[in-house]
Amino acid sequence: MIKPVIAANWKMHKTVREAVAFAAVIKEKLGNLGDRSVVIAPPFTALSQVAEIIKDSMIDLAAQNVHDKAEGPYTGEISGKMLADIGCNYVIVGHSERRILFGETDGFINSKILSCVQFGLKPIFCVGETLPERKAEKTFIVIERQIKEGLKNLSDGDIRSVVCAYEPVWAIGTGQTAAPQQAQEVHAFIRGVMGKIFGRKIPNTIPILYGGSVNHHNIRSLMAQPDVNGALVGGASLDIENFTKVVQF
Repeated sequence: MIKPVIAANWKMHKTVREAVAFAAVIKEKLGNLGDRSVVIAPPFTALSQVAEIIKDSMIDLAAQNVHDKAEGPYTGEISGKMLADIGCNYVIVGHSERRILFGETDGFINSKILSCVQFGLKPIFCVGETLPERKAEKTFIVIERQIKEGLKNLSDGDIRSVVCAYEPVWAIGTGQTAAPQQAQEVHAFIRGVMGKIFGRKIPNTIPILYGGSVNHHNIRSLMAQPDVNGALVGGASLDIENFTKVVQF
């Protein structure tokens, strides 16, 4: 059985003081859960301080982005080597906002994933289709391409550290959520594609999260689906009561 993963992506929210205070409350409420993994992704500015707050808990720290190089003349970038050094366990890679707003390609995302595993970080690898792609019935074509290109050159050992997140772009921050059956259909497809690439047994150990306007109202019906193993939570993760209810689904 795959252990559920609930990951909070705070995006560009919370000052260092706000992030530290929020993390302290999360630690108090959710820091001792053993039957599910709780992951929080503050902005870069707060990573070190939040790491100190949660270090004695079962909560894991994630970064929202990473560069694919370990070091070099890349002004404004942060490497996997640096993130591992300050206590990160996970990194969100391939988020639709990075793909769309910053033009990140499948190839660049693949390089980031390879860098993550090199430094012992677990990539939360995001895939998903836009609304025009869904209307054109290209959902499976798009997602299969993203998986094959994004996970290229990973070994069987590497893939075991990957968490996948299906985030339909049309549902992110819109209040729209894929119906549980829609999410299940795509999650099962993702698991099948991974099975073709890495062998049938490996996908059965990889958590596949759903992301897209997840909140405490819809989390239970999503988690009831056999191939939904958790959630990548955006806006709802900024409210402690909402996020607590999501985690405790």
